[in-house]
Amino acid sequence: MNLKRIAGHDLVPGRIIKDHIHVGGTEIHVPHVIISGHKPGPALLVTAGIHNAEYVGIQAAIELSSEIDPEQLAGTLVIVPVANRSGFENRTMSMVHEDGKNLNRVFPGDAGGTAADRLAYLLFNTFIKYADAYVDLHSGDGYEELIPYVYYVGDTICEKQASAMASCVDTEFIVRSRCKTGGAYNIASVNGIPSVLIERGQLSMYPREEIDADKSDVINIMKYLGMLDGAHETYAKTPLIEHELFSPATGCWYPEFHPGDTFFEGEKLGTIRDYFGKMIHEIAATETGIIIHQCASLNILKEGPMISYGAFRQ
Repeated sequence: MNLKRIAGHDLVPGRIIKDHIHVGGTEIHVPHVIISGHKPGPALLVTAGIHNAEYVGIQAAIELSSEIDPEQLAGTLVIVPVANRSGFENRTMSMVHEDGKNLNRVFPGDAGGTAADRLAYLLFNTFIKYADAYVDLHSGDGYEELIPYVYYVGDTICEKQASAMASCVDTEFIVRSRCKTGGAYNIASVNGIPSVLIERGQLSMYPREEIDADKSDVINIMKYLGMLDGAHETYAKTPLIEHELFSPATGCWYPEFHPGDTFFEGEKLGTIRDYFGKMIHEIAATETGIIIHQCASLNILKEGPMISYGAFRQ
């Protein structure tokens, strides 16, 4: 895509723009960075902070926005380091502060909806739909622990390139997603934009080695896309079929395993108990798999995330 303007800015070779854009009908202003390379090339969008307490990606995006040299860049790099800014500033975990909605469930958004709908609409119509490729950075929220892995969406016209981008991510595990609604990278993929979602980091922590790993993955993808000089690396992957389990009750949560642990069919995965220690619910594995991410807090909410596990693909 030969872009001339984005987010109201003219794209001039060698120019770096750091600005905010207002979400109509709200008090939200979205920070963004646009780096225009000296050489022609594709437009890559990188977002972080769609879930605002997932700090590894946010810090990686902030650092990348100051480290990519337009002299060495072919094409355009657009970075949105904190997509859910109001959530970040009010520490609302996954939710948009103004309406309590999960931003990554409402794409492509609605210009006449509530704050999250309007924010998703702006992100999609100002940034995502003009990208030639898209990387969305996520990690474990304040109550979630996880192992690093990467998603791409299957059965789309851009699946082959998205899969190739995912192979540039230095993780052992990969999930070919079946979801084509709600999420930013899901909607991008359905619209023909090859996209990956990288999960790295947990419990709202941001260790240096994980920040650097996110940055290395983005740079490696940029090499694959021809935006930076040098050969890209590819990493062998173990494919998983993801299954998400949601809590049937509110109470105290006692998991039996941690991310990266494997389990067998019939094994107990965890229990939910009331405030007197009485068991409310016990979760048993219906097949063999590996824990990808799960709730790590004592409290668990009815219909909230409990366990996401991967079944090994045959």
